[in-house]
Amino acid sequence: MTDATIGEHQRTIAIAEVALRQIKALRLPATPRNFESWFVYACGHNSSLNETINDIMARNGSITTADLDQIYDSYFSVNRLADKTDQLGSLIKGQIEEIIVTIGAAAGDASEYSETLAQFGDALAHATDSTGIRSIVQSLVRATSRMEHNNKALETRLSASRREISDLHRSLDAVRKESLTDPLTSLANRKYFDAAMPKRIGSAKERQQPLSLLMADIDHFKKFNDDHGHLTGDQVLRLVSLAIQQSIRDKDIAARYGGEEFAIVLPETTLRSAVSTAEVLRKAVMAKELIKRSSGALLGRVTISIGVATLQPGDSPQSLIERADNSLYAAKRRGRNRVVSEIDPEPARDATTKVA
Repeated sequence: MTDATIGEHQRTIAIAEVALRQIKALRLPATPRNFESWFVYACGHNSSLNETINDIMARNGSITTADLDQIYDSYFSVNRLADKTDQLGSLIKGQIEEIIVTIGAAAGDASEYSETLAQFGDALAHATDSTGIRSIVQSLVRATSRMEHNNKALETRLSASRREISDLHRSLDAVRKESLTDPLTSLANRKYFDAAMPKRIGSAKERQQPLSLLMADIDHFKKFNDDHGHLTGDQVLRLVSLAIQQSIRDKDIAARYGGEEFAIVLPETTLRSAVSTAEVLRKAVMAKELIKRSSGALLGRVTISIGVATLQPGDSPQSLIERADNSLYAAKRRGRNRVVSEIDPEPARDATTKVA
């Protein structure tokens, strides 16, 4: 078992214990749904969920199973995003079917108009006086006017349908983005990162371009969370994510890897350049002073430790992540608030235990 695995095990066990203590203190049933709600609350992954629970607790002094059921359905239901996607897909399908019917009707009108023109042409050929010709022309004008009216109605309906389908596509894109975005930090989530890594590695190998990976972790985050509360912990996570967004390029991928750990993929970046980027990020985080929103009290500065690895010919996503993670925890063991790369002297031999 690697240091990274051991540390993740210890961290999740600690969070699970906090969740169980909440359930016991509130005398709630220890169901999987309730446990998941309190586990994510303790992680601080979802600020909206934390605010909802805190508001209920502040208002009622407690929270009921019914409250938690409603929270679970709003925030955790595995079918929530799928239901949204299915609903939008059905609406788009309905719009397309309606357009097909409209176009079919228009085609019928055009065919009928074409037959009418043929009949008028035949009638004109056999007309013998001006009165008959005038009557035929008047009928033709009326038929043409009806056709023009139908065409305008068709144009209006198709234009409205295009707008509706465009709006539905935007909503569908928003749902897809939501499913791949961490709600607290607005960075990519683990699901997106796991899907993107093989693609970026494959592209880098195919083009024979460098690619580097940063694994970053907030120093002493658990103690900070315990001392100042989860809402302030959420603020720290948002502060770090903002520093990350300000320190990377558009083509880079920044994701919340889990808890207080972040992963940043740097395409077309050598190890040396990646270390420079990591230093810029580390200093950007350290430069931000944290202020507690509820009281305005200064809480000091946040620091992060960063491990850096670069893609090797035989690398898989897992092997690259493991080397960056080992470098990260070497930075932790060497005193935190620093950057360690995989070529620094024996980064993996500093110790055998992770530190927070």
